[in-house]
Amino acid sequence: MDALSRKAIDTPVPMDDDLDEPADEGGKGGYGPIRRKGEASESGIIFQPAEVEDVVIETVDETKGEGESDMPYSKPQFPALTPKEQGVKKQMRRVPVPPHRMTPLKASWVQLIDPIVEHMKLQVRMNTKRRAVEIRNSEHTPDIGYLQKTADYMKAFMLGFDQADAVALLRLDDLFIQSFEVKDVKRLQGDHLSRCIGRIAGKDGKTKYAIENATRTRISLCEDKIHILGSFANIKLARDSICNLILGSAPGRQTQNCGLCQNACRSAFDTS
Repeated sequence: MDALSRKAIDTPVPMDDDLDEPADEGGKGGYGPIRRKGEASESGIIFQPAEVEDVVIETVDETKGEGESDMPYSKPQFPALTPKEQGVKKQMRRVPVPPHRMTPLKASWVQLIDPIVEHMKLQVRMNTKRRAVEIRNSEHTPDIGYLQKTADYMKAFMLGFDQADAVALLRLDDLFIQSFEVKDVKRLQGDHLSRCIGRIAGKDGKTKYAIENATRTRISLCEDKIHILGSFANIKLARDSICNLILGSAPGRQTQNCGLCQNACRSAFDTS
């Protein structure tokens, strides 16, 4: 209780000067080495202050070219590893073929597989038993990511897009496919659903083509399913226009709105 009743001012506080004082008068029988100048421990170790030279910091201008650089050594050049050296295993993607796309697949088979084999260096075949297109990487494939790109390319063709439009997925990185159904926007049945699809397509497909040209996208209508191919911002414009058509808006107004939005986006991009 006496120790608890003492005030804080009575409790000794260790100071920096305490380190200079010897911990023990007899001190030579301690456990650690003695860190005083000129005094040796029992093991004979003497600690002397070391002289450190001044450190000079040099600045290197990285804006110079490779030949003008003042660096004492040249940057190492490491060639890219091949998939075989990376230890990449064989991978395969299987894309099912819907019954209504079997005939277009047969007609466009040569055009479909040409960029896959020539540029992506992948192996492709048609599995007639499974009714699916199988894609596999080979030892000549430069990047394993080409396998997924090609799978998306084949899937876009199966969803109803033309081969010339779907091949853009292989060339560009910022293209996506978004799918939704008419009932996701509004529940329609029977003749109401048919008239809704007719409003989206228009006479001879004029409304659909107008939305595609205004938003720089491609639209595929498969009964009550709608697939849109394009960039993220353009897909949003096309989706909003199609949703307004489903809700009963006039087709002419939607194509006009798409044109205005596209002009506004183009002007904002030019000013920036």
